[in-house]
Amino acid sequence: MTTSHEPRTELDTRFSSPDATATSWPEGRAGLAEAQMYWVSTVRPDGRPHVTPLIAVWLDGALYFCTGPDEQKARNLARNPHCVLATGEGAFHEGLDLVVEGDAAVVRDEDRLRRVADAYVAKYGEEWRFRVRDGAFHHEGGEALVYEVAPARAFGFRKGEYSQTRWRF
Repeated sequence: MTTSHEPRTELDTRFSSPDATATSWPEGRAGLAEAQMYWVSTVRPDGRPHVTPLIAVWLDGALYFCTGPDEQKARNLARNPHCVLATGEGAFHEGLDLVVEGDAAVVRDEDRLRRVADAYVAKYGEEWRFRVRDGAFHHEGGEALVYEVAPARAFGFRKGEYSQTRWRF
């Protein structure tokens, strides 16, 4: 389920420069849409974190990513849907780092899967073309489950000006 309403935006002055302003949600949303690489954090059955890089697309108010059904992140999400997706730049004094908290839900609707597959090709190129069949993505490597993460909360960490923004949905 995606969310289309605008979140409440708050600047956390405890972790921001004195003259900092909150980052607007349209700027944060654009950063999520334009990022090339993301890190997803899930929770293992024993409570330990699992973090791995992946690619994702922003569509209709949510981030979408895919993974094989036997991969660790898929097994973790089957038990506990809570996850975090993060993206940003490795630079210390510039850029905007973004973090999205939410629950990952497997997408089975083939019309939506086709739209997500088209978004992958538009963003990452033909190398990332998936066929949609039986409620999943398919490619040479096999089947991939598609997950939707609609933000529950998101954070923007601006460097240089040093502002910390929280968006509540």
